[in-house]
Amino acid sequence: MLLQDLSLEAMRAVGLRRHLPLNDREALLDLELPAPALRPHDLLIGVEAIGVNPVDTKLRAGQAPADPRVHEPPLVLGFDCCGVVEAMGPLAAANGSWRIGARVFAAGDVTRQGCNAELVAMDHRLCGRAPASLDAAAAAALPLTGLTAWEGLFERLGLTPEPNPDQQGQTLLIIGGAGGVGSLMIQLARRAGLRVITTATRPESRAWCLELGADAVIDHSEPLAPQLAALDRHAGATPQIPWIANLADTDAYWDQMAELVAPQGAILAIVGNRAPLDQTQLKAKSARLCWEFMFTRARYATRDMDQQGRILDGLSALIDAGELKPTARTNLGPISAANLRMAHAQLEAGHTIGKIVLSGWS
Repeated sequence: MLLQDLSLEAMRAVGLRRHLPLNDREALLDLELPAPALRPHDLLIGVEAIGVNPVDTKLRAGQAPADPRVHEPPLVLGFDCCGVVEAMGPLAAANGSWRIGARVFAAGDVTRQGCNAELVAMDHRLCGRAPASLDAAAAAALPLTGLTAWEGLFERLGLTPEPNPDQQGQTLLIIGGAGGVGSLMIQLARRAGLRVITTATRPESRAWCLELGADAVIDHSEPLAPQLAALDRHAGATPQIPWIANLADTDAYWDQMAELVAPQGAILAIVGNRAPLDQTQLKAKSARLCWEFMFTRARYATRDMDQQGRILDGLSALIDAGELKPTARTNLGPISAANLRMAHAQLEAGHTIGKIVLSGWS
């Protein structure tokens, strides 16, 4: 089915009618909405499963303002899905890469309505072919975190996906390794030949990081430098780490990262800072700070938008080849407001391991 008028069709969705105070999840409601209108580059995806991410909780709580291009009410959240192509816009059809019935997975576009709905319209250049070896729930856990980890390592930090002499055996420190992004970053970094040290506090989080291939796990609730020095039996010396990826709290670890990053090294951050960061701490080392925001390409319609589709296809191939492990750990059942409230509560508690997913419609 090509682009057509779907405005009379209705779909189930979970929407946000209003922003309520932090931690008030009653704003999530089961709704019936019109099917989304397709743009020329769009695929219409019948959503089978979704992943839940911190960006959802931040938008719901009003910590991150909704893009003014998204019409409210209601705002439909959700930026991870796996589903089936139901229809195509003319330019997506003309591309020749897609067919009706194809299984796709994608993280989508924060400037548009999300995928907590039976149907979502998404630019085909942001979509990848879902792994054949995974069910929809396991596949839905991968897009946003996989893209963030891949772009962070191989586009922002400038590492290569395959081992090379400049990075082989060199250390990457991941602060917050047990969550969704960390779960894939550990695996991609190990595959790239890096020595991976990550942080976690609870025994189950430590075990998960080691299961995914981390070489060592230290406690981010304690000072990092002494623990890193002890790993290499250099007690009293401040380690110099070529690459640091902070997936947890940029402000809380800024001073420690500035101390630990090696001369001409790099720090990757994915969480926005709450207060000004003292960049002069990096000057003497000629070190750099890199930001990674997975929605940049879609938000600004960059010329290389289709790179995200290629990354997803590559991740899918690695999953099917057994080179990457799936990261879905908790399936809360069908897609509904009640189950999404539970998912948001778990994310806001800050103890999630891997990814939370929901699958099917009750």
